[in-house]
Amino acid sequence: MPIADRMHRMGTEAAFGVRARARALETAGRDVIHLEMGEPDFPTPAHIVEAAVTALRDGHTGYAPAAGFLPLRETIAADVAATRKIPVDPTQVVVCPGGKPVIFYTLLAVVNPGDEVVYPDPGFPIFESMTHAVGAVGRPYHPGSGTETRPDLEGLAEAITEKTRLVILNSPGNPTGVVHHADEIEKIAALCRDRDLCVLSDEIYSRILYGAEHVSISRCDGMAGKTVILDGFSKTYSMTGWRLGYAVAPPELAPLYEKLMTNSNSCAVNFVQRAAVAALQGPQDEVARRVDVFRERRDALVEGLRSLPGVTCDLPEGSFFAFADVRGTGRGARTLADALLEEAGVACVEGPAFGRAGEGFLRFSFTADVERIREAVRRMRNLLAG
Repeated sequence: MPIADRMHRMGTEAAFGVRARARALETAGRDVIHLEMGEPDFPTPAHIVEAAVTALRDGHTGYAPAAGFLPLRETIAADVAATRKIPVDPTQVVVCPGGKPVIFYTLLAVVNPGDEVVYPDPGFPIFESMTHAVGAVGRPYHPGSGTETRPDLEGLAEAITEKTRLVILNSPGNPTGVVHHADEIEKIAALCRDRDLCVLSDEIYSRILYGAEHVSISRCDGMAGKTVILDGFSKTYSMTGWRLGYAVAPPELAPLYEKLMTNSNSCAVNFVQRAAVAALQGPQDEVARRVDVFRERRDALVEGLRSLPGVTCDLPEGSFFAFADVRGTGRGARTLADALLEEAGVACVEGPAFGRAGEGFLRFSFTADVERIREAVRRMRNLLAG
């Protein structure tokens, strides 16, 4: 069977493989603490579920428009305009089945084979994977990891060349939990403003913050017309399995995203889109409460990790990830991650799954109950002591 070269260039997402291994151990009777997936452990808020059920009962099970249900696009436009402090027209919004299509569509829309794409490393693995899949040249930069390690703006400046067609930002970031501060965003905008390139700003964790402010590069002078915002409902509203994300794109790009939706997915699920209107227009107090819970878990996890021999950990300012430096343990990241899962029953993801700069690190998701997190730290301490 002939296999296209692009399939050999395409990577994957390691967290799903770790979860499959963890589930197999549980099937065999082992107790596993799940700190591997970027998935909130809270249920979808009841009013969102009820909106979906109502939409189903009302017969909204057919095709939706390729760019999305107009009332949802209008609701998203109003929400993004309010939260990013920029004008947004509903025609700029394209609704997709999750956030990953926005990454793929952006690369297909603006990048030709041989062009350069600048992306964070360590970073969400699909950035690098799809860059290589479309035949582009990857130029990584370090995005920082929290309060102590800030984005490497000098490295970013060096990575951008005349061949750069896309710069990818992710703040708050996966896997490091870094939040780019306003002055850093302004400096990044200065690097991009006068160049013939596009910025993809992945802002999927923009509402999961711990004292930091989310600043979108789209609000910087001259950047709204060069920036695609990626956001969605999975993380904020515990809707990972609902598969709903969106792009807010410059007017000349939005029709291309709609064309790509028509060619790939036809549309996002009709009744899910109607539930998403309820998510944005409904009460937000549950979101705030859950962020407070994540903060407690973050503090417990980072404090616990810092107490382990040979382990240090920066304090993430956003998302629900902690990126721990385990080089002082004398064990490689993959070796230690395997031992934690197989011997201690703690599932996490090895740093190299997020790029070369992740070597020597492990990513932990604080998406488990705080007592389970403390138990995970106890198990890790026992393993390292042995």
